[in-house]
Amino acid sequence: MASLSLTHLKELMRSMVDGPGFDRVLSKVNIVSASPGKVVCEMKVEEEHTNRLGTLHGGMTATLVDVISTSAFMYTERGLPGVSVDMNITYMNAAKVGDDVLITAQILKQGRTLGFTTVDLTSKATGKLIAQGRHTKYLGG
Repeated sequence: MASLSLTHLKELMRSMVDGPGFDRVLSKVNIVSASPGKVVCEMKVEEEHTNRLGTLHGGMTATLVDVISTSAFMYTERGLPGVSVDMNITYMNAAKVGDDVLITAQILKQGRTLGFTTVDLTSKATGKLIAQGRHTKYLGG
């Protein structure tokens, strides 16, 4: 059983976006589902999420990879957020204002000290992969 319920995971996300820090950029992200080691969210791309070309900003994509993968670690028996060690993102397609994006974070491996995730951002309408992130976290030891 996960250490957080889905309700608690949603409350945790809400507390992040209601705070004074950078995480406020995630205010339009909604958690769709969660199972141990996997979290699925969705977000409609709005102007505040875009770059000068009117497409989803790379920094916003990186933030989504970071936070949603961390949520996947939180939604496990250990319930540890960890500390980022390495993160990389491959950008494949653009998402424009009005596009609905699915963000799926999956733990690939959770060892004694390190955890590895993959995060796919896909177009809800077409199923096309927008970006794929990989995130490694130090989980203690």
